[in-house]
Amino acid sequence: MMRGARAGYAATAAALLAALATTGPGAGPAAAAGPARAAARTTPDRAGPPPAPASGWSVTPAAGRPYVYLEGAVGSVLQDTLSLTNAGTKPLTVRLSGEGAPVAFAARTVTVPARTRADVPFAVTVTADTPPGDHRGSVRAGAAGRETVVPLHLRVSGPRLAALTVEDVRVEPTGTLRYTLVNRGNTVLAPRLAVRAEGHLGTVLDRPERALPLVLRPGERVTRTEPWPDPPALDSVTVHLTAGAPGAAPASARADASFASPAGVGALAAVLLAAAGTATYAIRRRR
Repeated sequence: MMRGARAGYAATAAALLAALATTGPGAGPAAAAGPARAAARTTPDRAGPPPAPASGWSVTPAAGRPYVYLEGAVGSVLQDTLSLTNAGTKPLTVRLSGEGAPVAFAARTVTVPARTRADVPFAVTVTADTPPGDHRGSVRAGAAGRETVVPLHLRVSGPRLAALTVEDVRVEPTGTLRYTLVNRGNTVLAPRLAVRAEGHLGTVLDRPERALPLVLRPGERVTRTEPWPDPPALDSVTVHLTAGAPGAAPASARADASFASPAGVGALAAVLLAAAGTATYAIRRRR
C-alpha cells in the first residue's frame, strides 16, 4: 500500500524502543509528530482475563475495538496500542508484525506472563508517497502455532487528483496495438479504454469503452497490447485510443499505420490488371 518507507520505519522503531513512558489500558488512537511514547506494559489480571480462544491468548486494539483506525496527513506518525492477553498458566511469547503499512512496534517480540495482559504501543508513518484517501493493512500477532490478524484502516487527508494519460501508441505489422497507461495523479485508478481506427474508406475498427483488468497506483505505468485479428489487407489507417477512469478527464492518443499484406497487394494487382484489360478492350472496340 505504501512504498518507500523503510528508512522512516527503522527510525520510528528505534524511537519507540527509546521512549519508556507507559500507557494505561484502553488507550485510543492518537496522531503526533513524533513516535509512540510507551514501551510494552504488562498488567496482571486479578479479576480473571477476558474470554480467549482455546489456544489461551487473544489480541485486540486498545479498548477492545474490532480494528485499528488511524487518520492523518502525509508526514504524520500515528500511534495506537495493541493489547495481548495471555489466559494460560504459562508465559507466552508473541511475535508482532505489520502488513500493508509501515508499522513500528515498541517491541516486535513480547513475552506475556501467565494470566496477564501486555499493552504494546505501535506507530504507523504516513510516508511522502502515500496518496490521500483510504488504505487498508493489518497488524499481526503470532504465538502457540497460530496467527491473529487485526485489520488496520488508514485515512490520509489531503487534496485528491485523478489524472491518467495514454502514451507510446503504435501499431505492429500484425495489427496488434501497443500502448502505455500512466497514472499522473495521487489516487488509485481503474482505467477504461475505447479504440477506433479510420481508413481511406471509413471506420475499420470501433470498440466501445470497456473496463481493463487492472488498477494503477499513483505514478505507476503499465504497457499493454490490444489485439486486432482482422486489420485491413491494404489501407492506411489512423488509430485513436481514448483512456478514462472515474474522476479523471479522458486522455487520447493516436498512431498512423499502413497495411499491405501479400493477399491485399495481389487483390489490388488483379483489380488493376482487370481495369487495364477492360480499358484496352474498350479502345480496340472504338477502332
